[in-house]
Formats: sequence, C-alpha cells, structure tokens
Amino acid sequence: MGGFFGVVRKKSAILDVYLGTDYHSHLGTKRGGIAAYDSELGLQREIHNIENSPFRTKFERTLDEMKGNSAIGAISDTDPQPLLIYSKFGTYAISTVGVINNIKELIDKVLSYGGNSGAILQAMTGGKINSNELVAALINQKDDFVQGIKYAQSLVDGSVSILILNGDGSIICARDRLGRTPVLIGKSKDGYCVSFESFAYQKLGYSDEKELGPGEIVRLTEDELTVLSEPGEEMRICAFLWTYYGYSTSNYEGVNVEVMRTRNGAIMAEFDMANGDYKDIDYVGGVPDSGTPHAIGYANRSGIPFARPYIKYTPTWSRSFMPATQADRNKIAKMKLIPVHELIHGKNLLLVDDSIVRGTQIKETVDFLYSHGAKEVHMRSACPPIMYGCKYLNFSRATSDMELISRRTIVELEGEEGLKHLEEYSDPNTERGKAMRKAICDKFKFKSLEFQSVEGAIKAIGIDKCKLCTYCWNGKE
Repeated sequence: MGGFFGVVRKKSAILDVYLGTDYHSHLGTKRGGIAAYDSELGLQREIHNIENSPFRTKFERTLDEMKGNSAIGAISDTDPQPLLIYSKFGTYAISTVGVINNIKELIDKVLSYGGNSGAILQAMTGGKINSNELVAALINQKDDFVQGIKYAQSLVDGSVSILILNGDGSIICARDRLGRTPVLIGKSKDGYCVSFESFAYQKLGYSDEKELGPGEIVRLTEDELTVLSEPGEEMRICAFLWTYYGYSTSNYEGVNVEVMRTRNGAIMAEFDMANGDYKDIDYVGGVPDSGTPHAIGYANRSGIPFARPYIKYTPTWSRSFMPATQADRNKIAKMKLIPVHELIHGKNLLLVDDSIVRGTQIKETVDFLYSHGAKEVHMRSACPPIMYGCKYLNFSRATSDMELISRRTIVELEGEEGLKHLEEYSDPNTERGKAMRKAICDKFKFKSLEFQSVEGAIKAIGIDKCKLCTYCWNGKE
C-alpha cells in the first residue's frame, strides 16, 4: 500500500507535511519521501529507506534543510516517491497511490510516443520502471494536467490516485477514477491540505473541507480550492479499508473505521449466538492491532469478557524488522509477543483477527498461545475468506492466488475442480464450506473457525454495496 499528504499555506508547510506524512506510516514500510517548493530554492526532494527505521527518524533533518510554503509527502511499499519531473508543463513533483497491472503494456505505449527516435524512461535497479514516472509520462501526452490525468487513469488497469506539487507552489490532486482509495481535503486559516487519512490533518488543526469523489480533480493554493474536474457517479471504494488497513480514527465516505470494526464484531457474535458456537469461551481477544476493535464488538454483543491474553511489545518493535534468514525472522516475531499467563493457561480463548490471508502469522500466534498453556483457541476472521488476490491495491504481499490459505486449502481438498466452487466454499452452511473450515482448523489447531460473511461486512460498513469493491472476497469487479 501507500499514502500521501500535501499542504499549501501562507506559512512554512514543512512541519505539517513531516507530521502528516508520518501519520500514514501504517500504510507502508519501504520508502518515504518529501518534496517542497520555495520561491527562492524552487523544488526540493528527499527520499529515504524506512524499512528498519521510522519515517519520523529518517526525515528529522528535513525540518531544517527544506524550505517552502507548499510540500507533499509519501509513504510507499513499492516505488520511491515523490519524483521530480521535468516536462512541457514545467517542473513538478508527483506521488501516486494504487497499483498498475498493465505496466509493461503502458511502458511500450510510452516508448512508442517518440516516433523513430523513441522516448526514454529511467530504469531502477533490476530494470523496473518507477510507476510514478510512467504516470507522469502518460500525463505528458495531453495538453494540460487535467486531460493528462484523465488519460493516464483511463489507461491504467488497477487504480491510481495522484498528487502533484507544481513548480508554482500549487497542488493538484486526483482521486482514482473509481474512488478505490480515499482523497480528503482539510482547511485551516492559513491554507489547505490533502490526505489519504482524515485524522492526519485533524491532528494538525485542519478541519474537514471535502472528500473527493471518484475521478475528481482539484487544485489547491493557499487561498483557494478549485474543482478542475467534477466527480464521476460510479464508485468502488475498497471494503478492506475498514476491516484492515485503514487507521481506526479515520473516516471514509462518512463512516468511521473504529465504529465499523466494533459493529462488525457484533455482527459476527450474533451469527455465533444464533448457531450456538460461542459457549464455554473464557475470553474474547483481538489480534493486535486492527483485530482488537472487532473483538471488542464481539465481546460486547456476546457478553463474554474481553481480555488481552498477550501484548505486542511496541517500544522497540513498532515495525517489522526483517532479518535475512527465516529462522531469525521467526525468532523476532516471537520476541514481539509477551504473554499474560493468567489469561492464557487453561483458558478457552476466542481470537478475532482482521483477516486471514496466508495464515502464516496467525499460525505463529496460535502456536504461541498453546505453548503457554491455552486449553482451546477458537478463531474468527473479521472479513470473508479471501478467494482472489487484489487487482486494484497492493495491501497484501501475496504474489500468487495460491498463497491465499483459502484457495490453497480448497485445492488440497479437491484439486483444481474446487476452484470452480469458490462461492460454495465461502458459505459456512454448505458441505464444501464446512470442509474448508475443518481443514484449516486441523492445519492450524483451531478449535473452531468462522469468517464474517460478505453481507455482514457490507452491513457493518453501512454504505451501498454497489459502491464497495469486494473483489478479493467474491471476485465481483
């Protein structure tokens, strides 16, 4: 995944962008960057690797070194950004959020634009092309930014929201054509900001001004917000924003993430209560951090006490440190989990996780609980079985559909034939659905397993299902 944050104001924008971008650190762990515009210095840009060090630490010096009343920042799990681009529109900085599936096709298209002489694109290590540069090259094929942005978005198979810091200090931002990711505008007495996460600017003293609609494009100056292109009617915002990767204090389309997760947990509890599957549980706990509010909702509705049978040690393990060997990675994963023995030993526990994608982390957690004396561990997933790899965002590190635990288990049960019956396997009331759940329970030593239904998740979010993307759950575009 990734996120961006931008500010244009009457005073220095550097501190606000430094802090606002840092508030997007939950969306990516690989690269961070800031670009700023100053009337004397022009455009400046700095990018750092943040894999083993927080954004805030890496960019501390930026507060003294960069200057400007307008700036943008980015957190990325993929390509370094923002990039500085020199084009017929002048020099500008660009950052994007999304994923481009047809990148090879678009590279060929861009290289063909130069005629016999051919165009060129800068290659990164390994020969990859930075997707931000590719989007900029597509934008450059039209007569202005608005037409260029629309053209680029129309060609991308996937999704792309775009943030541009112009060489005159203004900011242009465009939400993905189908609104798969959010773009929100905040306002203060000194100017405007743009953000993926609403809480990021609220903490900095900006108030809610506008949430861009699908494909909407706006221009921001310190004094004015101008709509350059009106929003489209069709929306497919990612439902996973609420269940998993959105931050708890944020709002998307008017729906708060924490409130949705608590409501979602209550709906799961109601399902278990109706089916008699919640008896003899001592404690309900959440897999931290995003599983916790789902678990609180479950506990409140079921009447089973909520507890934290283990605590994630965050002072020095706030992000994933990735040693070179798998053995060392496993050891580090265990180091972060501190047990509360009184809440584990001899207890029947029901854990709620935000999702079960590949199953690797949850297996380690359950093994950890059994090793500390848990009697039974029941598992609940706050989202439906993930049957399809996401085509529109890169929130999962899975590189193949067969890495998904649901698909892998289905193939183990009945080979490729099972892939023709994914809808049946999602349904807990069918024989195939029961078989998949039992097989996963046997593999991971769960006493029981259930997933939230697609209908339950949509109900918890509370917006029209036609506006939500649920592709990873049911394959519907």
